[in-house]
Amino acid sequence: MKKSLLKFKESLKSGKCVYGPFMKTGDPMFVEAVGLAGFDFVILDTEHGPVTIENQQNNIRAAEARNLVPIIRLKDKNENTIASALDIGAYGIQVPQISNAEEAEKVVKFARFYPYGMRGVCRFVRAADYSAMDRYDYFDSTKDILVILQLEGIEAIKNLDEILNVEGIDILFIGPYDLSQSLGIPGKVNDNKVINAIKEIINKANKVGKKIGCFVDTLDDLEMWKKLGIQYISYSVDIGIFYDACRRIKDSCN
Repeated sequence: MKKSLLKFKESLKSGKCVYGPFMKTGDPMFVEAVGLAGFDFVILDTEHGPVTIENQQNNIRAAEARNLVPIIRLKDKNENTIASALDIGAYGIQVPQISNAEEAEKVVKFARFYPYGMRGVCRFVRAADYSAMDRYDYFDSTKDILVILQLEGIEAIKNLDEILNVEGIDILFIGPYDLSQSLGIPGKVNDNKVINAIKEIINKANKVGKKIGCFVDTLDDLEMWKKLGIQYISYSVDIGIFYDACRRIKDSCN
C-alpha cells in the first residue's frame, strides 16, 4: 500500500481527522501547493469541475509527488466512469448521489477486482505501471482502494440502515448543500433540519463502525462537525480558498 494511503487509513482508524480540499482547477501546481501546506488528501472534481479524466492523470502525479492521497469525485456512478478513474491511478473514488444499498453494492463491485468485486480487467494502465507491475499484486491491490459514497438526499437517509450494511464502503460522505436542497431549504446548511439529519447519520454510522465525511466551508463548521465525530473533512474548494485569500489581502490594503 502507498505510504500516504497507509497513513490516511491509520489516522482514521486511530480516531484522528484527515483534511483536504476539492480541486476544480486543472493545474497540478495547485495540487502540489495543497500537499506542501500539509493537507492529507485532495478530491479531484469531475462532477462540478471542468477537468477531464485525461488531465487528472497529472493531478494524481502531483499529489503523489507531495504525499497526498488523490481521490477522484466522479461525475456519475457508471461502471466505466469508475474504471477510468481507477485505471489512471486514483487511490480512491468519491461517488455522488447514492440513494440505496443496491447502488452502493454496485459501486463496490465496479471498484475492485475479484474476490473483492468484479471490476473490468486491464493491466495496461497507469494504475498497474502500464503492465510492469506483477499482475497478481495489481489485482490484490484493489482491496485497498478507498470507496467513498456521497449521501445527499432524503431517500439516502431513509435507506441509511441498508446502506450501512453494505460491505466494502470506507467512508460515507455528506453533501450539506444537496441535503439542504432535498429538505426544501437550499443553501441553509446550518439549519436545524440539516444538522439533525447529519447527526442521525453520524450516530447510526458510529454504531456499525463506519467513517463519516463532510464538506465544510468555514472554520466554525469544521470545529462543530469535528467535535461531533466526522473524521474525513473536506475544507472548501481550491478556487474558493484562493478567492478568500485574495479578498483578505485586498481588504487589508484599503
